[in-house]
Amino acid sequence: MSTSHQCRGEGSLVAGSFIWEFWARPTPLSRRYKLRIKFRHGDSPHVYVDDPDLTILAEGKKLPHVYKQKPTRLCLYLPGTGQWSPDQWITKTIIPWAILWLFYFEDWLATNEWKGGGMHPELRNEKRKKNTDN
Repeated sequence: MSTSHQCRGEGSLVAGSFIWEFWARPTPLSRRYKLRIKFRHGDSPHVYVDDPDLTILAEGKKLPHVYKQKPTRLCLYLPGTGQWSPDQWITKTIIPWAILWLFYFEDWLATNEWKGGGMHPELRNEKRKKNTDN
């Protein structure tokens, strides 16, 4: 998979925040996905897949590694761990991570196994609770 991606799209800036929409294809054989990044100064970027509807592609299965099923908001890193911070370029972190997430999503559709790794904050908290219950 190539690590070089062009992300031509449309964006808007409004009072300390921006929205960027673009189309991406994780591999030359992949379908195209329309992504939307919402970023407000002092917050984490939120990345949504607007087209196609991933819940329809999943055919009733719960989407893995997302914050929200609809609209589909991707989980790209674990907040509070230093994996991403506002001093990093979104073009060098969030955008490639989102495209890589789509690569793993397509693999998940074919294999029903999420190979993209990662951990959600609520899952980390559940594991902590289980450890303290023992």
